[in-house]
Amino acid sequence: MAKESTIKLIGIVLIGVSVLLVVLLSLIKANLDEQSAFLCSVVSSSSMDMSSCPVHKSNTSWLLIVAFSLSFLSLAAGAFLLLKPLAERKAFPKLDEQEKQVYDLLKSHQGSLYQSDILKETQLSKVKLTRLLDRMEQKEVLERKRRGMTNIIVLR
Repeated sequence: MAKESTIKLIGIVLIGVSVLLVVLLSLIKANLDEQSAFLCSVVSSSSMDMSSCPVHKSNTSWLLIVAFSLSFLSLAAGAFLLLKPLAERKAFPKLDEQEKQVYDLLKSHQGSLYQSDILKETQLSKVKLTRLLDRMEQKEVLERKRRGMTNIIVLR
């Protein structure tokens, strides 16, 4: 749970920073547009050619596009981090503590383990683990595959 709250906090911080960046970049863009319009009007009123206008030679607009893109990417990353734990909870909403322990154990081992290894890690009795796995299989959280004299347990 501590890991989930840390991920959620990082998501919230990313969203906050992204919103702040978008507001700041919008203000900068508005100011830059005013300056560019003024510069263009000065150049057009003088005897200079419009192709020599410094506004048209500037790469500032590309930099702003990149900055806005990065802001929106960090906003999306923050939203993903904020909503990811919620999506996982919705996928398996009714797991009890022992089922969560087995689920987390399987998840930390790339989604599969031998039943005997789960037995050693959790220190549950064979009967209790079998019943626990039966419940989890009924909830479609995992499936058991026969491998010789043992089962391999795989997350779905």
